[in-house]
Amino acid sequence: MSARIKVLIVDDSAVVRQVLSETLARDAGIEVIAVAADPLFAQEKMKKQWPDVLVLDIEMPRMDGLTFLRKIMTEHPTPVVICSSISQKGSETAMQALAAGAVGIVPKPGIGNRRTAMEDAAADLIRAVKSAAHANVRNLKTHAAPPPVVAAPKLSADAILPAASQALAQTTERIVAIGTSTGGTQALETVLAALPRVSPGIVIVQHMPEKFTASFAARLDTVCQIEVREARNGDRVIPGRALIAPGGRHMLLKRNGAQYHVEVVDGPVVNRHRPSVDVLFRSVAKFAGRNALGVIMTGMGDDGARGLKEMRDAGASTVAQDEATCVVYGMPKEAVRLGGVDRSAPLQAIPAEIMKYA
Repeated sequence: MSARIKVLIVDDSAVVRQVLSETLARDAGIEVIAVAADPLFAQEKMKKQWPDVLVLDIEMPRMDGLTFLRKIMTEHPTPVVICSSISQKGSETAMQALAAGAVGIVPKPGIGNRRTAMEDAAADLIRAVKSAAHANVRNLKTHAAPPPVVAAPKLSADAILPAASQALAQTTERIVAIGTSTGGTQALETVLAALPRVSPGIVIVQHMPEKFTASFAARLDTVCQIEVREARNGDRVIPGRALIAPGGRHMLLKRNGAQYHVEVVDGPVVNRHRPSVDVLFRSVAKFAGRNALGVIMTGMGDDGARGLKEMRDAGASTVAQDEATCVVYGMPKEAVRLGGVDRSAPLQAIPAEIMKYA
């Protein structure tokens, strides 16, 4: 990859192509080398210069984005960011794209006020492209630098809840908290699908836009023995159930007596994410302490690294996905650097780590 990230945009809307191009061109670390109205035009442009990252629409003439994605991942694996509708159909198709090897999703604005909506999403788009550029797509299982333009202040978990001086008294109930980002959708499927129904209750933050997490959880629920669903405020954390934080909201673990439940709350972005892994992990440190196992997996940046250290300091056991199996070894690397990790393990060994802890 060159010093600047070379991007090809594929979208049948001229307005979207223009706005995406203008947005990405503002960042000194990104170069839009071409745009195309559909995958067939894109293929011709890619013969002349291959991009570092593709920004890809789903519904297009002559060849749909999902078919093109599968072709690319088979013939010449390349990091792909999906720019998709947040309708129910759009989010379900985006989940298929993630399963096929896409590394990120950026929501496409609706018909009304499209240009303004895309401008508002500039920071998310740039972060998604930069994360994709660092992805090791060889670690994606496929099935048939410079700051963002709009740099939000990088708040810590203090913005949502204070750190605990010590966790509540121990109970017999054990839980698992997982945090992940780029490459995490496939990593989570690998882990959760391998767990038996008797596994401990699990709480998860996967960085994902609002309205996509429900479809993601529903798809996982169809391939797992355990129940997987998007978390709702007040949901119990019980054995055999995994709760995924909804996009656009923070999720915290709380305890009432010996029972754990989650709170789903609004609030500012933390580490430029909402939901934030640091927020979840801090709440687990505060309310579960040594009753918890913390797992940090593939992802760009450092969200979750400090929270995992807080969990370990509170007596929790902690595991990081190893570099060899990560799509992006960012979040686990930072957690190791801060001293928050008891041990690192390959992705395929994490289900066994969870059951060994249980």
